[in-house]
Amino acid sequence: MIRRPGRLALTAVLLGAGGLVVTAALRDTLTYYRTPGEVLAHPDTARERVRLGGEVVPGSVRRDGELVVFRLSDTGREVTVRQRGVPPETFREGEDAVVEGRLGADGVFDADHVVVRHGNEYGPSPSASEPPDAR
Repeated sequence: MIRRPGRLALTAVLLGAGGLVVTAALRDTLTYYRTPGEVLAHPDTARERVRLGGEVVPGSVRRDGELVVFRLSDTGREVTVRQRGVPPETFREGEDAVVEGRLGADGVFDADHVVVRHGNEYGPSPSASEPPDAR
């Protein structure tokens, strides 16, 4: 049978190792993202997989088959984003979006995942028979 101090040390080591495993597993699931200004100021950090968030610049969305090219902006700084595949149905110009991918050598952000950010207020669409001031 292990003596009491040895049992406490073993428990502490096992809890510490478990904490490290959980921390490593959660590191990739954090919702932190960089802004276009941060990516342009430090492009080397975006060569690895990062999330980039900003407003989809109105008039910047171009579609060519499954390729979608658009610009994300924040405070006047813009990054061009290239994504293969169909973006979410709620993807629109002027809306906030977060993309996940890498900054290419050509300065274009190659995204493989697009998420549209939206407010937390939901409600039914107003019906045609409902007066506008009924809400």
